[in-house]
Amino acid sequence: MTGFILLLSGIIGLLHLVIMGLEMFASPEKQAKTFDMPHDFVTQPNAQIALKNMGIYNGSLGLALLTSLFSFQGDVRLKVLLLFNLFVVIVGLYGGKTVTKSIYLIQALPAIITALLIFTQLV
Repeated sequence: MTGFILLLSGIIGLLHLVIMGLEMFASPEKQAKTFDMPHDFVTQPNAQIALKNMGIYNGSLGLALLTSLFSFQGDVRLKVLLLFNLFVVIVGLYGGKTVTKSIYLIQALPAIITALLIFTQLV
């Protein structure tokens, strides 16, 4: 079970790096389509600043998840992964409510499943 938890956490970490790439480096057309936002909005300078700022946070979260896979062992690793997956749950629930409902499925649900698996492993 631990191997599956590590795999899921790694996938979630990589997903956050992809999200960072979209938020920071994708064209406004791609950002508008991906995040279900009006093109006129995402082309505004302040919207671009906000998207890039969100990208930094998503990238940091992804990097923290991936680094945790190699920096810790045993129960400590699981507890750190639980913490970061719970962060992803919070981010995913808020993003699903405020940006687009697909974030519930893409971001929040995998983190909820992984957090539950970790919790059952620790109990």
